[in-house]
Amino acid sequence: MSKPSPANRVAELRARIEDANHRYYVLDDPSIPDADYDALMRELEALEAAHPDLASDDSPTRTVGARPDGGFPEVRHVIPMLSLANAFETADVAEDADDRARYAEVADFERRIEQKLDIAAPVFSVEPKLDGLAISLRYEDGVFVQGATRGDGATGENVTANLRQVRAVPLKLRDTGTPPPAVLEVRGEIYMPRKAFEAWNAKALDNNEKLLANPRNGAAGSLRQLDPAVTRRRPLAFFAYSIGEVRGLELPETHSQTLAMLRDFGFPIAPEVDTATGFDGLIAYFRRIGKARDALPYDIDGVVYKLDDYDQQATMGFVSRAPRWALAHKFPAQEQSTVLRAIEVQVGRTGAITPVARLEPVQVAGVTVTNATLHNEDQIRRLDAREGDTVIVRRAGDVIPEIVRVIEAERPAGTVEWTMPATCPVCGSGLVREEGASAWRCTGGLTCPAQRKEAVRHFASRRAMDIEGLGDKQAEALVEFGFVHSPADLFALTVEDLVRMKTALDAATAADFAQAVADSKGALTLDAKGETVLAQEMPAWKDAAFLRAHLAVDTSGKLATKWAENLVAGIDASRTTTLPRFLFALGIPHLGETTAKSLAQWLGTLDFVRTTPAVLLQALPDIGGEVARSIATFFEQPGNVEVVDALLAAGITFTDEAPPSAALRERLGLAHLLVALPVDKLGGKSAERLAETYGTLDALLRANASGWTGAGLSTAGADNLSAYLADREALQQLRDTDAAMRRLLDAAPATVAKASGPLDGKTVVLTGSLEAMTRDEAGEQLEALGAKIAGSVSKKTSLVVAGEAAGSKLAKAQELGVEVWDEAQLLAFLAKHA
Repeated sequence: MSKPSPANRVAELRARIEDANHRYYVLDDPSIPDADYDALMRELEALEAAHPDLASDDSPTRTVGARPDGGFPEVRHVIPMLSLANAFETADVAEDADDRARYAEVADFERRIEQKLDIAAPVFSVEPKLDGLAISLRYEDGVFVQGATRGDGATGENVTANLRQVRAVPLKLRDTGTPPPAVLEVRGEIYMPRKAFEAWNAKALDNNEKLLANPRNGAAGSLRQLDPAVTRRRPLAFFAYSIGEVRGLELPETHSQTLAMLRDFGFPIAPEVDTATGFDGLIAYFRRIGKARDALPYDIDGVVYKLDDYDQQATMGFVSRAPRWALAHKFPAQEQSTVLRAIEVQVGRTGAITPVARLEPVQVAGVTVTNATLHNEDQIRRLDAREGDTVIVRRAGDVIPEIVRVIEAERPAGTVEWTMPATCPVCGSGLVREEGASAWRCTGGLTCPAQRKEAVRHFASRRAMDIEGLGDKQAEALVEFGFVHSPADLFALTVEDLVRMKTALDAATAADFAQAVADSKGALTLDAKGETVLAQEMPAWKDAAFLRAHLAVDTSGKLATKWAENLVAGIDASRTTTLPRFLFALGIPHLGETTAKSLAQWLGTLDFVRTTPAVLLQALPDIGGEVARSIATFFEQPGNVEVVDALLAAGITFTDEAPPSAALRERLGLAHLLVALPVDKLGGKSAERLAETYGTLDALLRANASGWTGAGLSTAGADNLSAYLADREALQQLRDTDAAMRRLLDAAPATVAKASGPLDGKTVVLTGSLEAMTRDEAGEQLEALGAKIAGSVSKKTSLVVAGEAAGSKLAKAQELGVEVWDEAQLLAFLAKHA
């Protein structure tokens, strides 16, 4: 393709810049990242400088932003709100280049001032370049009367009502002991603090709402809401950085003194505001702020240099769109455009699925970015992100890069919407999305390699199988070095295996330590001991004696095996356990200790727990639909079944297995099966009538729709039930559930045993710390006496045991009038019923 003529290229650039201005300033929907915008502007400036005949007063290089679109009344700025010229680091500069070559534009800026003013090392007021929305605040006789956006520099939008909602904007000047000025126009930046932005987006994610693209967009969009009540709910802040029109006030001689005066009037000023002398001072400030940038509570995209002395500013004057006495020195862009090559999913330690974008490599904030988070499926839907799209990627500090926007105008033909895969990319188990949640999860908890470390760690933990001597570090090392692939492998470990694992762990630690010593130029901190050793004082890093001494390895060369023998004994001792501990140890999502105890109490054996369908599990107390589905889904996965079978084969036995509870007869029956069906017009009363009439599922199925209506089901309900049962798969599932129910009820005792414990039917909550025993131990003793242990206080709570430092739970109990015992009363009760 032939290169366009300068006139055509100028026209094209102006059109693109004006469109970008309209989207940024008017629509609050930026179409291109800042870096791309800056590149277009710089190219246009260069063309206009090379071809003066193409210059025009309405060029974007001579205006600022875009005119308002009529959504708000116009405000004419008495003194134009000009923008600043930008400076960037010189491209392709040698690594050993001096600062004047690296920051040539800043050097030229400072040199021109020196030459014009005939002075050396001028003094500048320096400040961070805030990344928000520029505004003007007008005060008359000390009272805020009007607020406006910058707009195109000459005309902005009247957003007074919205600015009144921003708490950082003073509605009245503070009393300084002198009459307030007749007119004071204060200019500054509305911004959204980072933490407030992150909290807002986190809440939006939870509520499945649209996310704010970045803090700047959040500030601009919040201020330009037509309803001030919306603005009031947004977490906005403000910093003042200059003045416009002033009447009835004698200004100080310098800009820095003016900022101090504004602070006295009650305006917030950025804490990083300072003064600097000469080129070296400017660059030192640029580096200082750049180093602190990631830790600042608000976004900045550079720093601003302004001649501090007002007389010197007047001497320097202005060009068409910017003052000659000020410069914005910008950091590398935190947003860039690139191509989304693929969307893949990653599996976390707990099975959570996170979509990840694979990107065409792009430099963002000085770092090459190839991957970015997409959060979850809902966020992909909100962005409508597709493989092949051109996207805007944002990276701020150490935050994981993320895609904030899709440039739909550049979408290639033939792209398709992305869908979540059906199976785990690591283990092949099914993926499930929990009801009402945005996250998907892998169901192969015991066998998925991505979840192995977490599965083994949790299985061995104190509240689960309580394997003495197997801590988190050892559990992770056993997995990492290939000795354990699932919890069942723990029971095949030998002393020799553990010694080999320890040797491998020490070798890996030694290698990491040795490399750290080799790389160290100065002080090196030894995390294990918290000591600091100077590298030059160390023996050669390959010295085995030194490594052994600092890695606590036996200098005789022999590894002690007592710890390994104890750990093997601890693993062996854990083979005998209780059913609730074992169920909790499996790490089934949503299955906590209380639910595990309920399952054991009602179903009695592991066999019934792992074979009872979700529909029947829902009939148990405190087990809702999501928990029931999670339990059933877990035991449906072949990998999980294989590991549970291997654990039983390894000798796991339970001390508390028993027949299912006879009380199941009051909860399970044909009516329960029917009311759980997804059949419209088949409610609880109709299900009970059908159950009373037919008694069994077989009898119900031998009847027809007319018989069902005769038994009390509505005609519509009968038709819907008939249509449902016509589905072979649905009918077979119903038969299977009925068979599982009858199997449970056949195994349950015919009558409910009479309550015998002194706390049967009582719900107890433990809070605070106990001296004589732990809360877990106290809970186990109370449960043995019939109590149900709960985690929160409610009207159903029978008793609260309050130890030392009991907090809100004790207060709640007192508010509800629930009986409260101290530790002495608890111990006396336990002793009485021992």
